[in-house]
Amino acid sequence: MPGAPVNAEVRIGLRPIGNPMPLGFLALAAGTLTLSGLQLGWIPAGEGDAVALALVAFVFPLQLLASIFAFLGRDGAAAEGLGLLAGGWLTIGLVTLASPPGSTSNALGVFLLALAFVLLAPVLSAWPSKAVAAAVIGGAALRFLATAVYELSASGSWENVAGIVGVALFVLAAYAGLAMTLADANHGEGPLPLGRAEGGAPVGSDPTRKVEQEPGVRPQL
Repeated sequence: MPGAPVNAEVRIGLRPIGNPMPLGFLALAAGTLTLSGLQLGWIPAGEGDAVALALVAFVFPLQLLASIFAFLGRDGAAAEGLGLLAGGWLTIGLVTLASPPGSTSNALGVFLLALAFVLLAPVLSAWPSKAVAAAVIGGAALRFLATAVYELSASGSWENVAGIVGVALFVLAAYAGLAMTLADANHGEGPLPLGRAEGGAPVGSDPTRKVEQEPGVRPQL
């Protein structure tokens, strides 16, 4: 018995969204500089709980939100990177809250070693098409690696190295967040380079550009 006619035309609706990566990277910039302040002695060790609360209350939720919207935008590399960073900052904050001021933790050190390694997956995935974003996530992996060595060795020299790498990451993440914000505000043509390949950026500043070039619809954020 013949079935009902099938319409060969299939339509898939996608919702344009705002690019969540600037939010995630600017939150990263704030978090890494705050932790560097503690590691470099700009913030007294006795205020470690305040630093931990800042990571848990500010950095973690903003990066988690950015990760969720990156998944909705179908950008797996960005979503995975931001999600792993969110979990990393939450863990650092909670362990710092539970530890005596100025102490180190072997458990946190091993965790950060693993986190630095698994962050290579989104870095390698993003690198061909989003050079600046990949550099930020790679810088975060290096920052966690240096902090892991400090946690495992309790070496003051490595604490300083971790703090310095954290300051450098602050500059890189702040640049990426600013560049992406300006690019979005100018319809894809920001004044600062982002190293995005075809498919990862909007097409020019023409206000009549097609909706398929919006974040959430185009292939990459």
